[in-house]
Amino acid sequence: MDYAVLTGIVLIAGVALAITAQWRGWRPSLAVALAVGVGFRVLIMAASAADSWQPVDFVNSFKPAGEAVLDRVDPVLGSDGGWHFLPTIPYVYGLLLWLGIPWEIAGRLVTVVADVVLIPLVGALAGGRTASLRAFQYACNPLGILVASVHGQVEPVALVFGVAAFIVARGPGDPHREGLTGTFGQLWTRARAGVSALGAGGALAAALAPRPDATRRAVCAGLLMGLALCAKSWPIWLIPGMLLLLPGLRARVAGFVATGAAPVFFLVTLPVFAGTPVGQIPEVIRIIRDIRPIVGEWGWTAIAVGGDWTLDGGLARFGTYLIYVTLLVVAFLWRRADPVDLTTAVLLAFMVVTPRLGAQYLLWFMPFLVARPTRFAWAAVLGCALWAGTGYLYLTQWTGHEWWLRHSPWAMSSIVLLPVLAAAMPWGRRLARPGTGRDAPGRRTVPMSQPAG
Repeated sequence: MDYAVLTGIVLIAGVALAITAQWRGWRPSLAVALAVGVGFRVLIMAASAADSWQPVDFVNSFKPAGEAVLDRVDPVLGSDGGWHFLPTIPYVYGLLLWLGIPWEIAGRLVTVVADVVLIPLVGALAGGRTASLRAFQYACNPLGILVASVHGQVEPVALVFGVAAFIVARGPGDPHREGLTGTFGQLWTRARAGVSALGAGGALAAALAPRPDATRRAVCAGLLMGLALCAKSWPIWLIPGMLLLLPGLRARVAGFVATGAAPVFFLVTLPVFAGTPVGQIPEVIRIIRDIRPIVGEWGWTAIAVGGDWTLDGGLARFGTYLIYVTLLVVAFLWRRADPVDLTTAVLLAFMVVTPRLGAQYLLWFMPFLVARPTRFAWAAVLGCALWAGTGYLYLTQWTGHEWWLRHSPWAMSSIVLLPVLAAAMPWGRRLARPGTGRDAPGRRTVPMSQPAG
């Protein structure tokens, strides 16, 4: 990378501003947060576009997907396996390329715009008196700048729809909400007490009673979450939190059904918009569902294989089972937490146990952790940014064998971050107390971190 020093200076400046804002109690306006966020991201996007180094997947996977759309070829089939998601983002790539925008800008423009939109959304997700501070801190987030402006990875696109779905599902009022209580909690308690389903009929009928406002909100939230799934498949982990924010069983069912609308639409319209032969749609679905067993880039699998980026079906399969078990445990432990805190815990736990990870994955939890920081939130933010920044800015100075020699210790060093991410989980917020959040009246705002993690 030719502009590593410039990029590093911008990232350090962003961190300094975010931490200073916390210490000094700044509450920058949304206009200031957006100006800072746009300035950082556009500057690094311009430098990255002019750089002699470009990310491999950005050039060899994302660009062919956009070009395939221009040629009326299915982007999944036409990118030689490089794009294995729904065609939603390649449609945008194709449009920008059709407008004559150079790929080095066009490919990053999608993610930079999405990451800028995330700035006010993070503030809205935080709510309360610190909303403007959290928006400003996300504007300065070094990992967001790296992923959106350097790598051009589509995580910000998935997140912008996912976070928006949370905000819509939560609706107006206190930003701190209860978790698995009310209808579901009552049914569970009655089931444990041995009460028959008939005895719970009154509660069930009340839960299913029509509430037009809640149903409309649920449908809108579900449609937004569906668009997140159209960008990538991982936002499936956000769905439980979104559903728990909706009021009542009827709204949750409506939200769940609406979540599938956008993915189904983009799938069945492939022959119309992407020129996919109807007979090849099953092959497209097979490629989208296929997850290559890549291990060795992160965490415990990096230690197991000596930091070599490799394919290992056994480790990947074990890691997948480990993810399922871990997330079930986390869901149980945080079942009564605020759904935002539940989601933060789920995403952080995923990072700790996953067998495969690209640096861009670490952005998944950032909007949630920045909006609702825990005691060790900044340790996690800074640690992840330092590790990812080393990969983006330092390792890219080398190629071939020299790169591999440095990649292995870098990958294995990620093991140090696992306990930090585990510590950053909202351990002290496993039981939600609406109205008693840090921003509630009568509560003292503690600098730098949540009173209890």
